[in-house]
Amino acid sequence: MGDRNVLLILADQHTPRVLGAYGNRQVCTPNLDALSRDGLRFDAAYCNSPLCAPSRASLVTGRYVHQLATWDNAAPYTGAEASSWGALATRHGVEVTTIGKLHFRNTEDPTGFPDQRLAMHVANGTGDPYPLLRGRMRTNPSERAALLAAGPGDCPYDRYDADIAAEAVRYLTHEASADRPWLLTVSFLRPHDPYVVPPRYWEQYAGEALPLPPAWAADSWPRHPGYELRRRLTDTETGLTEQEIRRVLHAYYALVTETDDHVGQVLDALARRADAGTTTVIYTADHGDMLGAHGLWTKMTMYEDSVRVPLIVARPGSAAGVVDAPVSLVDLYPTIRDLLDLPRAAEDADLPGQSLLAADDTPVFAELHASYAPSAVYMLRTARHKLIHHVGAPPQLFDLDHDPDELDDLADRPEHATTLAELTARLERIVDPAGTDRAAKQSQQTRIDRAGGAAALAARGIGVHFTPVP
Repeated sequence: MGDRNVLLILADQHTPRVLGAYGNRQVCTPNLDALSRDGLRFDAAYCNSPLCAPSRASLVTGRYVHQLATWDNAAPYTGAEASSWGALATRHGVEVTTIGKLHFRNTEDPTGFPDQRLAMHVANGTGDPYPLLRGRMRTNPSERAALLAAGPGDCPYDRYDADIAAEAVRYLTHEASADRPWLLTVSFLRPHDPYVVPPRYWEQYAGEALPLPPAWAADSWPRHPGYELRRRLTDTETGLTEQEIRRVLHAYYALVTETDDHVGQVLDALARRADAGTTTVIYTADHGDMLGAHGLWTKMTMYEDSVRVPLIVARPGSAAGVVDAPVSLVDLYPTIRDLLDLPRAAEDADLPGQSLLAADDTPVFAELHASYAPSAVYMLRTARHKLIHHVGAPPQLFDLDHDPDELDDLADRPEHATTLAELTARLERIVDPAGTDRAAKQSQQTRIDRAGGAAALAARGIGVHFTPVP
């Protein structure tokens, strides 16, 4: 018999490095820390694409991005690519509601989420086509400027998240069914940049000496051609000073604490319900944030700070603990199906994920086909190693048991050639790296042409730096 209800709480761009439950002793996250103490904390959880729209499409369908062709933020989920767990639950009488960011195409598409409140989707229903140029984009000084603008202030994103929390509290207090199971997704926008935070949260970290990220100084940066190109395109070839980095960290920590406060409001409302004892709570994020690690910012890399996510599953009556086995967000579909005791649909027989209630050592896969990656980048994560496969550029290989900060690339070491070959072969059993790269680029070129061509897009530049709130 499954659980009666599921509450899924999503953050946007939250790296587990900045969360008390994952060992950070300076960030203030009491609500998420308490949730972790009551549940399972997954220490090796990953998104399947470190970019908003592709990650969310993969999350709700339980399928990889290349299976869906939701390559980038201008190819959002429509419901036609594959069925979602929302659709499965709705078909079987579960009350399915979402509050907050979804980043699909629009509210009207048959995505399987019939009750969308305060829904944020991609801008204009299409997303910005300019990033489809990928490595052909020109240097964008606003990327660096956004980092240097970190500090206290007013941002619509914070008001939006406050509204999301209030609507979730209202729904749980007055609307969630007492007679049939419900599945509620509460999806916050923070700690996603811009790194502008309400003053009361900023002041909480005044004077704190926050830990600097791995390889933040330019003399320790990896000089891989893909990362060098990204730094040039984002105007960060000249690294930020230590003081500037600390200011971004200050803002980010404050944004995480703000998110934790909103999570606490939702959990308090749940605790007041009679069915709280039959409700499983899941907390995760669509991807992480580099925060200057390895000289890189925001997401869209396969380094841990970008692709690894927090994942906590608190199930009433189940033992708490820590799971070390690698898992990923495609595992949410079979997990939610099992928690709600839903029958398996015939079309879902080939889902690549596994229920988190029975995690094993199956390798985790992620992919990126967007923005600053001139060609596809793939990740394969096993219990010990991580392979980062760059199409048209050198691979990277890390032993995460001995090098969790990914400072020592083993890919060109003769003594690790066998491991590199084995992991590459396992990756190629999941995806055709070069063929999938071609397919993504063909799709993107079609959309570039539809938008007036590469020259017109390059002349126009970026159109949507931050998705506007609804």
